[in-house]
Amino acid sequence: MIKGIVASVLASVLFGAIYYLSPLLAPLDGEQIFGWRVLLTLPFTTAFLLWRGDGRHVWALWLRARQAPRTALLLLASSAMLGVQLWLFMWAPLHGRALPVSLGYFLLPLVMVLTGRVCFGERLSAAHKLATALAAAGVAHELVRAGGMSWETWVVALGYPVYFVLRRRLGSDHLGGHWLDMALLVPAALWFMLRAPSSLPLVPAHPVLFALLPLLGAVSAVALALYMAASRWLPMGLFGLLSYVEPVLLVLVALLLGESLAPGQWPTYGLVFAAVGVLVLDGARQLAPERRARSPA
Repeated sequence: MIKGIVASVLASVLFGAIYYLSPLLAPLDGEQIFGWRVLLTLPFTTAFLLWRGDGRHVWALWLRARQAPRTALLLLASSAMLGVQLWLFMWAPLHGRALPVSLGYFLLPLVMVLTGRVCFGERLSAAHKLATALAAAGVAHELVRAGGMSWETWVVALGYPVYFVLRRRLGSDHLGGHWLDMALLVPAALWFMLRAPSSLPLVPAHPVLFALLPLLGAVSAVALALYMAASRWLPMGLFGLLSYVEPVLLVLVALLLGESLAPGQWPTYGLVFAAVGVLVLDGARQLAPERRARSPA
């Protein structure tokens, strides 16, 4: 349980770093950055795969796909779902849509909690129920204030739960399954990189990209590997609630990038920040007995 919590929090911090890094990759646009991110993430993910000896999982999925066309189609669907999320994550901060995407990540944990309850029969502790209620109040306030949600918000809030449930049903919720998702995205990544106007001439013309693009690949590989590991190690509901760490960081990054909250949005984010605070306090409370038990007498 503890390693899943640590993996989730570290992944959120790294995702926040990627969000901040995106505008620094100009003049690449969102689609081009998506292409480079996929291609440069895959080698690092491959290294993790070989280091952990998880190549057998990829082979097992390949054999299953060959034997059952339905499994092959579902694996393609899984990769496509991940691809949409990775594209949107890189596209939004370059087009002034970082806050709607951040709001999608605020709504996502609530959908994940509901998904865990309905699909897997999971139950929440009292603290988790309180955090859920606070976050739900914040999201409800935003729905009333704005009269609805943007398409970017819904893509994040509904897309990820479907993706994670599909991975669990397929038995691909491991590093091998994640590697396969990324590998299947390579054709789309190459298309975004090479379609006119090609991004290839932009890299030598802006030498800083020689450092930033590999950094993007390395950070992305570690963040995604930790995120996928946390999704496997934690109950769906708790995994969803811990996902609140990420949108808090994304909002801070969006503010750093020059976007601003409307006055009426502060109650929304204040309630969600309170939900994160409840999770942090509950996590500290649970860790304290473990630390005392491990300390020498």
